[in-house]
Amino acid sequence: MSPEPDGLLGGRLRLHQPPRGAHRAGTDAILLAQLLVPAAGDRLCDAGASTGAVGLGCAALVPGLKPTLIERDHDVAELARANAGLNGIEARVIEADLLASAAERRAAGLLPDSFDVVLTNPPFFDGGHRTSPNPGRATAHTFAGQDLDAWIRSCTAILRPGGRLGLIHRADALPACLNALKGRYGGIAIRPVHARAEAPAIRLLISATKGSRAALSLRPPLVLHDPDGSFTPEAAALHRGAPWPPA
Repeated sequence: MSPEPDGLLGGRLRLHQPPRGAHRAGTDAILLAQLLVPAAGDRLCDAGASTGAVGLGCAALVPGLKPTLIERDHDVAELARANAGLNGIEARVIEADLLASAAERRAAGLLPDSFDVVLTNPPFFDGGHRTSPNPGRATAHTFAGQDLDAWIRSCTAILRPGGRLGLIHRADALPACLNALKGRYGGIAIRPVHARAEAPAIRLLISATKGSRAALSLRPPLVLHDPDGSFTPEAAALHRGAPWPPA
């Protein structure tokens, strides 16, 4: 655990994290936490929550929101619980493997069609990719014997019909993301994220509605850094917890 909590979203969220070198929340979590704007009464789930940055970040921005955080690693789940208490957020932390069988998920308390919003930062790589030597970081970044389709299938199972899914992934994973969403979602909106204006996209922010037949849309890109390496005004505002500008 970090000796002092990190401040995210302009100080609205304080987060204890594992030591440096392990998987730690940063820009990806900040952008995902603000991708969808839930209502206070929505049943929101952070699937694969780690220390809770996304789900707790949503609750820090939407007073009254009571998120559910799913994390399979006991020690990391304990950090998520501590972070919820640190921020005065009423959150339910479920220790479960999202890729377990439907019966195992149900036994852990993950019931079908039970959430209005599911946000997820899935593992970015399958087992064939080279992974970090840090075991915690490798586990967070790599599927173990499964794939993105299985992950999205599990997210879909716990999301109610008409519910909204939000995810972030590598830009080169666009075909895999679209394949996993096909037949399950419509109203897919894709926003590319670029490190710099002249560089290719590095991330995709994707939102979709379960069971919808609405058309796909491509949103304006987000550029993170100016030529001098500082955040662009838009990226800096998002890191402070400001909402997305109108598309």
